Amino acid sequence: MGLSDRLRVIRVSGEAERALAIEVMRATYKQEKNWITCDDKLFPDEELGNRAVSWFVVLEGERPVGTLRVLYDLPIEVYKEYGFKTIGGIDLDEFIRRNRIAEIGRFAVLPEYRRHMMVVGALMREASRETVERNYTHYVTDIFEGEAHNPYNFHTRVLGFQPVATHDTGELNCPNRRITLILDLKSGYHRLREQGGWLFRFFTDGWPSHIHERLGAQPPTAKHEGVGAVDSAAAGAVSAAA
Repeated sequence: MGLSDRLRVIRVSGEAERALAIEVMRATYKQEKNWITCDDKLFPDEELGNRAVSWFVVLEGERPVGTLRVLYDLPIEVYKEYGFKTIGGIDLDEFIRRNRIAEIGRFAVLPEYRRHMMVVGALMREASRETVERNYTHYVTDIFEGEAHNPYNFHTRVLGFQPVATHDTGELNCPNRRITLILDLKSGYHRLREQGGWLFRFFTDGWPSHIHERLGAQPPTAKHEGVGAVDSAAAGAVSAAA
């Protein structure tokens, strides 16, 4: 049985699932990175059961190996305190007003699983399906410039995120400059579809027809196959928590 067959993603809906997300976050954001020092900040109480926040956990068997969070109610006032320096002349305030943007972050994967793109892929598959279902059009995220496990190349070269700004401070305890990235979900979908191959099939495996149609395409007819065999070849393409 390949890794892809052993992975499943759950949406956090109660204290039991929350504990699984915290287990991953404690190992990565707290113990490894020291980005967050208090357990109560790993997964705040007010985010459990809050419709404006979604947490996902990927499990291998019963073990939690990765997690991510999607914020649907952007903390605009908090963003303004960060002092963004835009790249390429984009007006971030105007962009946010004209589009439906969700923040994707708290992207954490246990060190021994970071070489498996499927772990990240499984999380992205479920998160993006929900995000499109809720009629959001873009993701925004930050990565740390120069950080040892910086996922910048994966975000930009594979998924199609575009850098739009930098800022020196943020929510997490890291001295590195932040690079703010935005992903147009429709463009990212078509980017992967045009490239073809196992990655697009894996990212969209199990999506209902209306999700493809909402992104401006007919559902693919090719069967999902060969993913397990490709996973070892894709090793190293994804590194760290973002």
